[in-house]
This record gives sequence, structure tokens and C-alpha cells, in this order.
Amino acid sequence: MLKCIAVTDVRVGMYIHEFCGAWMDHPFWKSKFLLKSEKDLQRIKASSIGELWIDVSKGVDVEVGTASVSPEEVAAEAEAALLAAVQSPPVSLAVSMEDEMQRAVKLCARSKAAVVSMFGDARMGQALQFEQAGELVEEISDSIMRHPNALISLARLKNADEYTYMHSVAVCALMIALARNLGLNEGQVREAGLAGLLHDIGKMAIPNEVLNKPGKLTDNEFATVRDHPEAGSRMLIESKQVSALVLDVCLHHHEKVDGTGYPHRLAGEQISLYARMGAVCDVYDAITSNRPYKQGWDPAESIRKMAEWKGHFDPVVFQAFVKTVGIYPVGSLVRLESGRIGVVMEQQAKSLLAPRVKVFFSAKSKTPIPQEILDLSKLVGRDKIVGRESAEEWGFRHVEELWSGISS
Repeated sequence: MLKCIAVTDVRVGMYIHEFCGAWMDHPFWKSKFLLKSEKDLQRIKASSIGELWIDVSKGVDVEVGTASVSPEEVAAEAEAALLAAVQSPPVSLAVSMEDEMQRAVKLCARSKAAVVSMFGDARMGQALQFEQAGELVEEISDSIMRHPNALISLARLKNADEYTYMHSVAVCALMIALARNLGLNEGQVREAGLAGLLHDIGKMAIPNEVLNKPGKLTDNEFATVRDHPEAGSRMLIESKQVSALVLDVCLHHHEKVDGTGYPHRLAGEQISLYARMGAVCDVYDAITSNRPYKQGWDPAESIRKMAEWKGHFDPVVFQAFVKTVGIYPVGSLVRLESGRIGVVMEQQAKSLLAPRVKVFFSAKSKTPIPQEILDLSKLVGRDKIVGRESAEEWGFRHVEELWSGISS
């Protein structure tokens, strides 16, 4: 039986099922384990995680009278938060997903090369030159204007060894799309994009063996990783080439609205709008991407988990973000009322709940079925999404190929 409890109520002997936060909010490379030592208990309490899930069938239960929440209660609250975004459907798109995907594949390759070059200079301690960054933001902005789903979805498909570079490209794209959804002007949109592109430049101050470590971080290594916002801000200040807005996102994208983030434990309106935007975009791409120490979560499951994390994100910004990527983002594995399982291909202008889905498997017969693309907005009353599914639990491999057309 699972229970969601406050970190302050955790005791040695409990079985930790899952942390309610992004992977770099805590120093543990796995989320499921029996808490055996006082040292690990103190590490959990010293982290920026406010809540976590325990499995009382595998470890100690909470003390009598301690507050806890059931999975059903948490799920209901999260679903309500997500459905609030449905009231404002996404805007119409200029080109088809298929057309923009062809452009986006090439843009992703150029973007990676540009970021590798810029970040390589930072790692070598050389003077930073951001002329190329401005041009890159323009290209990404144009792609997002034509069809946001294409580049945002492709940038998520990154190898673990290229994570740092493509993560910056993905956050840039997400920031641009989110800024437009929030109604910011084009100048502000471009600044938000540049902030996303440079938000993690401080990671170039972290040794590669720590940055890409596949196992548990030591306390010193964890502290080194958490110092990257301040290291990045120092680099950007020395460059004298970016605005205060870009600098602020670099420094404060790990702050949380409840004041438990880092490095300055800012809360609520103390955190700028752009840093609150950066927090959502950074976490979403991080938890949906494969890392050396963890497989990425399904996009739809990631959105649901983020909705559960109380105090992490600005509610208005998060709702706009859900509108940006969808309740079921491209690449999400879903089950339909008809019993078919499919992968989300594209968001629809009519409804966040009725995307285009490519079905390929029967949950009833547990066998593959002929692949077919369904426009759920045209099947109202006949078929709909009834749940999210896990590729790992079903044993599906290379689900990305079904929607992207790119071979693994």
C-alpha cells in the first residue's frame, strides 16, 4: 500500500517508493529502496524534496496520527489541475507536423553542434561568444511558430551522453513556446529562448565524471552539481553579453515557489516570471530524457507527476505549460476506451484531450494490431483516451520510432 507523506515524517525502516521531485532534487540514483541508515535519512531531509511515497507493505508505516495521502486522492487532485488547462485549447498551426519534423531534424543537428561549441569554450575557460546563440534562438523560434510539437518532441530524443547539450536546446524551445502561450511580446519570447539555451552553462564547471556518473553521488559531488546555477551566473556576468533576464534564469531555475529550492530559497513572487518558466521547462525535459543513471519517464506520466508536486511550480505558469505541450504530449503511450494502445502523434487545435494517436497493440488480446492513425477529435462518443501506459511494463521497445519515424 502506497502513502504520500512529508519528508519530515520519514523514519529509518520505511521503504521509499518514489520521491516527489525531479532527479537532481535529491542525491539518490534510485527511488525505490529500504531506508536503512540514519545518514541516508538526513540526506533526504537535507534535500529540496518536500514529500515522498512510501510502500508500507515493504517497510515501516507512519506513526499513528501522522498525515498521509492515498494514491487516489493525489491522482484526483493532479487530474483536476491538468483538466483546468483544457478550458483554453491550443492555437491553430501553420504547417503540418510531418512537414516541420523534416526541418526540425536538421535544426536539431545544427543546434547541437552550436551548443557543443559554445559550452566547449566555457569548459576550457575561454571567452564566451554568443553571436551564434542569437541566430540559433531565431531559428528555433521560427520552428516553434510553424509547429511547436515537432522540435520540442525531437529534442527530447537525446542520447545520455549528449544530454547536457540537447537539454539546452529543448529548454530553449520549451521556453519560447511557453512564452508565447503566456502572451509575451516577441522580444521577450526571444530573451526567454536565449535564457533557456544558456540556463545550464554552469554545468561546464562540473567534471564530466561527476556530471555523467551512472550511480549514487557522494555528498561532495551532489553539492558540486547543485552549484551549477551560481557557476553559470559567474560565467555570464564575466561575458558581459547577456541581459539581467537571462542571468536571472540561469541563477534561479532551480528555485521553487514554496521556498525549498536553491541556491537562494526564494519563494513565490520573489522568483521572476522567467525563472518560474525556466523551472517548469527544465524539469519537464530532464525527467522525460534518458540519463546515465535513469531512463526518462513517459511524457504524459511526467506531466501527471509534475502536477502532483505541491509547491514546486507556479500554478499559472504550469497550466500554461500544459496547454503548450498537452496533457498527453507527443510520444505519450496511451490506452483507448476501445482497448487499443497507441502513441500520441500530434496535439489538436480542438482539444488537449483528443490528439492524433497511432494505435499498434491490443490490450485485450495482448497482440500487435495493424498500425492506424486516429484523429480522436473526430471520434467523440466512439473512442477516447482512458489512461496512460508504461512502455517498460508492456515490454515495448523503440516506441519513439512509431511517432518520429527515426530509427533508434
